[in-house]
Amino acid sequence: MGTTNMKSLGAELSESKVSDGPAFKSSTITTLGLCFAVALLEGLDLQSVGVAAPRMAREFGLSVSQMGLVFSAGTFGLLPGAMFGGRLADRIGRKRVLVISACLFGLLSIATALVSDLHTLVIVRILTGIGLGGALPNLIALSSEAVSPRLRSTAVSVMYCGVPFGGVIAAAVGVLFAGDADWRHIFYVGGVGPLVLVPLILMFLPESTAFVRASGNGNVKPAPVKKVLFGETRSLSTLQIWISYFCTLIVLYFLLNWLPSLMAARGLSRPEVGYVQIFFNIGAGLGVLFIGALMDRIRAGAVVTGMYVGIIASLAALSMAPDFTALVASAFFAGMFVTGAQSVLYALAAAFYPTAMRGTGVGAAVAFGRLGSVVGPLAAGQLLAMGSSSAIVIGASIPVTLVAAAAALLLIGRPRAND
Repeated sequence: MGTTNMKSLGAELSESKVSDGPAFKSSTITTLGLCFAVALLEGLDLQSVGVAAPRMAREFGLSVSQMGLVFSAGTFGLLPGAMFGGRLADRIGRKRVLVISACLFGLLSIATALVSDLHTLVIVRILTGIGLGGALPNLIALSSEAVSPRLRSTAVSVMYCGVPFGGVIAAAVGVLFAGDADWRHIFYVGGVGPLVLVPLILMFLPESTAFVRASGNGNVKPAPVKKVLFGETRSLSTLQIWISYFCTLIVLYFLLNWLPSLMAARGLSRPEVGYVQIFFNIGAGLGVLFIGALMDRIRAGAVVTGMYVGIIASLAALSMAPDFTALVASAFFAGMFVTGAQSVLYALAAAFYPTAMRGTGVGAAVAFGRLGSVVGPLAAGQLLAMGSSSAIVIGASIPVTLVAAAAALLLIGRPRAND
């Protein structure tokens, strides 16, 4: 699973000693390792509400549609967070914005555990989402700029696999505390982690050398946003990136937020629901690494076609699975293909914007895509409130997947940045 490309990544780092000195290898590994750690904690927080949802709903007396609002509140905050976080990264640097974002979502994750009503919960989750959104474009930029362009997909995949593995931790916490009526422990875990990690980022994470060179160490003013997104040959590429992000994130965030509740509605016990979610995230982590490595090895069109076919097949299997074993297997492959697809899209976005404007371009793409992460949970909540079965709700994601596939396939043929 991508072993050849991971070896290539290691070989490139070793060869770089000749031109950049031994520090380059250690700094690149440090960058990917710390970015992975932040992504891990981001994944934990993103799925914590889904894990806590059943007990949270009972305590606050929330309806299905109200829980959909809670799910979408966090993802709604991701939109301005990604936009401003990416833009700010091109002004003051990726590392500084990452530190600010980690502090924000750590503190607000703890605040989530302290709320006592629906309105406060929605506000806190929006603010948490701003911190999470600000971190992601910087994680993508730091990872993609730590290696040469030919290994960009692999590097972004190494970082991004932390998100689903963070989801594994969230699901495991849910299983371990299955008999506990208190849902707050998962938010304490998700809040303390980033705050512990911040000092390590400050001490050991190097700023992107590509950004330092392109920006004159932050002294060159970034290009206007309109020029970044729609200048030169980037107009059509930007639109295709946005559409593919939007549609894929509809499916991903619907599954991230509603999968536990949908499985519970199928009659699964709380531990069984936890195991379904654990296997969804294990599949996601493996899919991110495997599909990302393939993008650097074989024809991109074949990889993108295969991953979207896999999404449709796994969603169909998940909607029709007759028993617990089939649900676990279907969730594993749904996680593999849906999350793997999103990781590939993140790497593609980084390839279409030059270094000096990569934060802005990727941040805008992530922000637009986050509209999909708001629409997905809300639409699922409305369908369930209208009495639709879990099979119908899952099946409704398939047409959206076809639109995402068409946009991504058209994007591959567009010209990319040179750095």
